Amino acid sequence: MQRDHTKLLAELTAEYQRYSPKSAALNATAKAHMVDGGNHALRLMQPFPPRIVAAQGAYVQDEDGHRILDFWQGHYANILGHNPAIVSSVLADAFESRRGLQTGFTDRLQVETAEILCRQTGAERVRFTTSGALATMYAIMLGGAFTQRNLVMKIGGGWHGGQPWGLKGSHFQNGHGFDSLDSAGLAPGTRDQVLITRFNDPAMLEKQFRQYGDKIAGFIVEPFIGAGGSIPATREYLQTARRLTQQYGAVLIFDEVISGFRFRAGDAGALFGVKPDLATFAKAIGGGMPVAAVAGRADIMNLVGRGSSRPVAFSGGTYSGHPAAMLAAKTFMTYLVEHEAEIYPRLAALGQKTRQTIVSAFTEEGIYAYCTGKPNDAITGISLAMLFFPYQAGRQLERPDDTRDPDVCDLVLSEKVLPIAMLLENVHVVHGLGAVSTAHTEADIDRLGEVCRRVARRFRS
Repeated sequence: MQRDHTKLLAELTAEYQRYSPKSAALNATAKAHMVDGGNHALRLMQPFPPRIVAAQGAYVQDEDGHRILDFWQGHYANILGHNPAIVSSVLADAFESRRGLQTGFTDRLQVETAEILCRQTGAERVRFTTSGALATMYAIMLGGAFTQRNLVMKIGGGWHGGQPWGLKGSHFQNGHGFDSLDSAGLAPGTRDQVLITRFNDPAMLEKQFRQYGDKIAGFIVEPFIGAGGSIPATREYLQTARRLTQQYGAVLIFDEVISGFRFRAGDAGALFGVKPDLATFAKAIGGGMPVAAVAGRADIMNLVGRGSSRPVAFSGGTYSGHPAAMLAAKTFMTYLVEHEAEIYPRLAALGQKTRQTIVSAFTEEGIYAYCTGKPNDAITGISLAMLFFPYQAGRQLERPDDTRDPDVCDLVLSEKVLPIAMLLENVHVVHGLGAVSTAHTEADIDRLGEVCRRVARRFRS
């Protein structure tokens, strides 16, 4: 049974407005010029987001002078924390030398960055773009051109950016589950072009491929599902996906926008022993700059080339391969590769401590909480997590069908009430938590535990 948090939410909202008056005022100005006051819906929490003036390491500072412990970390991109010196110093030197802004030419940096990405992921060819959404869109187009088929398979609850084939089945809708379009304005045939399947359900995958296999152009799947709940795929599931796509001639696409370079200095697919035909990368590969990529088999990637008999218009945008972005990507990925043995075990340990700390804090205060991001036999160390409040104590959350169903989890509590309550304690979370970085310390996690205890008491009062 869903709970009514109207009174608590109103109290927290009023307190937050008093606590952050400068952010509130700037938000009012922003709404006079931008729709809802911003340019990314997820950042625009209600009643208003903290407006940031500085960011360093694990912390950001807002207009009101609050020093906020941040677990969003640039949409999971900032593995080393905000503005790491290894990247910012290199960019500063470049700008001081009057290089780094857009030129409209190719350069050595693009080549060197492509070499790193291909070497670390086993890809034969790569092409850069500027966002994960564009990368997944181009990957799906490549799959359709290569197979000459039209049906795209994706996970219910999987998010692949604001592009046409990604905008069905991303959001749970009562009565329809994940089998609905997520946006107005899509072409009439979009609904029929996208086939929704269930995460970590190999039996359903087998059944759907038997029924639709000769029509499926590609299956796009996250080895670690992000917005759907921060849950790793099982080895069996991805190996089944690889076998079926090969059997039926479909292109297997791994969306590694979140998982790429997050769990190792390369692709997560390697941890499962599965090599996709194509993979998309963004977030961590850019070092805080807008860099994304499609990488994979040469015979598929070459469809974007001049000699293609079925050319795919992945020609790039004005800022694809931007000099400063490529410099940041090369610098950041090189650092991750060189320090892999230090970075990833530390992230894994911090992630584990964070999940245990949060669950213990709420449990000790009498509130059943469930933290996703639990490792499995493929991804043994995970530095991301989401916090949920299932209605049924002891309920396990294994796929987006659990985490995004308002009849299973108290989503108002985790998505609306929790963020405000945490900000009043100078902690910023999204989807219940977010990610740790190497800039976070054990003391930061201990502080998070104390904050969760105080927040839990607010929930009970």
